[in-house]
Amino acid sequence: MLPWLVLAVWIGLAVGSFSLAGRLDSVTRDNQADYLPASAQSTKVLQATAGLPGGEDGLLVVVYERAGGLQPGDREAAARGYTALAERFGIDTDAPPQIVDSDDGTALMFGLPLDREWVDDEAEAVSVADARDLLADRPDGLDAYVTGPSAIGADMDEVFDSVDAKLLLATAVVVAVLLILTYRSPLLWLVPLTAVGVAAVLSMGAVYVLTQVFDFTITSMSSALLIVLVFGAGTDYALLLVSRYREELHHHERPIDAMLAALRGAGPAILASAATVVAGLLCLLVADLNSTSGLGPVGAAGIGSALLVMLTFFPAMLVVLGRRVFWPFVPRLGAEAHAASSRWARLGEAIDRRRIVSWVVPLVVLGGLAFGLVGASGSLPQLDQFARATPDSVIGAKTIDERFPDQGGQPVRVMSRPDRRDEVLAAVRSTPGVASAEIRRASDDWVEISAIPVDSPESARETATIKRLRTHLDEVAGEDALVGGPSAELLDTDETNTSDRNLVMPLVLLVVLVILGLLLRAIVAPLVLVATVVVSFFGALGLCNLLFDHVLGFAGWESSVPLIGFLFLVALGVDYNIFLMTRVREEAARHGTVEGTKRGLAVTGGVITSAGVVLAATFAVLATLPLVMLIQMGILVAVGVLIDTLLVRSIVVPALTMSLGSRIWWPSKLSRASEDCVDDAV
Repeated sequence: MLPWLVLAVWIGLAVGSFSLAGRLDSVTRDNQADYLPASAQSTKVLQATAGLPGGEDGLLVVVYERAGGLQPGDREAAARGYTALAERFGIDTDAPPQIVDSDDGTALMFGLPLDREWVDDEAEAVSVADARDLLADRPDGLDAYVTGPSAIGADMDEVFDSVDAKLLLATAVVVAVLLILTYRSPLLWLVPLTAVGVAAVLSMGAVYVLTQVFDFTITSMSSALLIVLVFGAGTDYALLLVSRYREELHHHERPIDAMLAALRGAGPAILASAATVVAGLLCLLVADLNSTSGLGPVGAAGIGSALLVMLTFFPAMLVVLGRRVFWPFVPRLGAEAHAASSRWARLGEAIDRRRIVSWVVPLVVLGGLAFGLVGASGSLPQLDQFARATPDSVIGAKTIDERFPDQGGQPVRVMSRPDRRDEVLAAVRSTPGVASAEIRRASDDWVEISAIPVDSPESARETATIKRLRTHLDEVAGEDALVGGPSAELLDTDETNTSDRNLVMPLVLLVVLVILGLLLRAIVAPLVLVATVVVSFFGALGLCNLLFDHVLGFAGWESSVPLIGFLFLVALGVDYNIFLMTRVREEAARHGTVEGTKRGLAVTGGVITSAGVVLAATFAVLATLPLVMLIQMGILVAVGVLIDTLLVRSIVVPALTMSLGSRIWWPSKLSRASEDCVDDAV
């Protein structure tokens, strides 16, 4: 009766969550300010700009190009294009367009400022699409590209708009295929997949509710990671519970009794695993970058939803379906599982014979892979964030950089208090690296100065100019002058990601150590486990750096990927160590640490490896998306999970545990029991 009642309650919860999940897109924000640190100058510039006449504005840049050189009529086409755009966006058409020719005679360019009404979340994409349509009236062979900050932002939004649906479908298909291969059953794979689907809907509804109560940023990136995290973690919990449930069905006649025993056996490890990941995710709340700190509660809600569903709804489904759900491999009462004779038992014996070699060689290999970070590329430029198809905005920006080497500078926005405008303007113009500067708009609180750097956007020399400009203005006007704009925003994002890494990474390690210490009631074991996961992370990072640089040809690392990748790999990597070591500790109490390690590996090796492969595959789905940031995230976590699952957890951790023996449980009582004494007692 109880399982049916649980299912009835969950059907009601799923229906209610579905309507809430549909509203998640309405609170997802992808403006640059949503990714920026709250304390950065560029963020304050965006806030100050919103109070100027016309509000926060945008900029479209149109570039015409003919590969063989411009022909008669091309300039007239550009003038017609300017007039059409000006009329569409309400700009004075009496003033002649300022069309600039390239030195080599192959391109023309003009800029078009946009008021606030054209650059909000919904209007920006429409504005850019309309602009591209209006430029269709031009001679054959003359290419036209709409670029600039507004166009790049619109193209980025268009990519994100299609991410969630594609990702949800692709992830579900991958998980289904892996479950079919794992269980080789026509029915069993549907049960965890259904439960994970319910967890995904519940998590999206829960995140929407949280946004109505708490003030945090949810971006398309965190929304995409939520789907992958719920599917990966939820499937892992399902695999572990099914494994223990199948084991208990050999000892209990009624499925409900076997499930209760399975929950008592696997439940604490699953709870500890979820608590570790949630605690690690919540460490992101201390990050200064809005998009990073917002990922904390989003991911925590996802893990909490997966845990709740997999410990209630999923067991109820299995109990109602009974033993027949395992057909054709139905577990029979009294039959032996034969785990001790499995290949994992043989692996345990092989590790026992060569304990030192089994942990030294893999750690040396991982250390060697970590050297792949030497000479790592810098931060990924904004124009190189798109993978596979290159949008018009990026082609246009690169065309400007190539055809207009002295005029490709991206405007830097300087905000000055009204009473300091003249000295601030003079300071901007006198700063090395600034080509020109002029006052654009003013209010009672702020005056906007547009400065054009000499160098191309996101180049090292432009970055140096922005830093010089900030230093110079700080000396002249202090807090009465701020420097922002697209390039300054990217600079602030990169610098904040660095400071966030230095703060969050040690905090995550400390939290994980405390949780492991409480769970294993030891100090040595948590230190060993965390150390192996950290080595695994740096090995994966070095390997991926070589892959991104020399195989995939990425122009650098997206600055948030190492931190988020570290969090996932440490928290999720420790998960598998929790599943292994809780069982090893259970067996060590009866058989001694060495024998307990071999027994624990034999029982959990298969299911943990399956869970690791599933988790790696779900994150690898991110590599199918058209954004370098998500591709890097997916590959890094997938590679790290596979290294941790197949090498570190399967070989290194058992080898270290056997080498240390009972000392690994220090200072608990188990550390004072000799191997012989425990074996004799049993």
